[in-house]
Amino acid sequence: MTVSSASAFAIVSAGVFLLVGLFSGLWKFLQMWRSEQGLAHPYVDIAHRASLLYGFACITLAVLAHFSMFNPNYNLFAAAIVILFFALAVAGYLIQAALNGPDNQLRQPHRLGKHAMPRAGLAVFMVALVFAEIGGTLYLFVGALQNPLLRFWS
Repeated sequence: MTVSSASAFAIVSAGVFLLVGLFSGLWKFLQMWRSEQGLAHPYVDIAHRASLLYGFACITLAVLAHFSMFNPNYNLFAAAIVILFFALAVAGYLIQAALNGPDNQLRQPHRLGKHAMPRAGLAVFMVALVFAEIGGTLYLFVGALQNPLLRFWS
């Protein structure tokens, strides 16, 4: 049995996200344990949950890439760009938590820890994230729909 580069990359990424989710869960527990309110920093909590969810999303990307009838190199690019933005989002959450940043990075003024972030920079990143994640996933999904093995309607 062969696995495409896109599927292999997505599967390995799933494992990495699962591990990040588990370790950030430990960080969350330790912060909750030490807190009088029993709460962790909001971005520790967000990073924990997002990592776990992105791990499962990577498995879905691996399956879509496996069944995609499109060019394997383009499938790898599509999977990689989606996963890159997953990773950038989680990294941002972890940085906010490590720097004890604000509880909402989209509230103005935008901050990364104690440092101001330009609104335009954040907007550009968010637009790129939306296009990359939705576009890459849609590409793999459409490629999988082209596969005769998935034709249940004919």
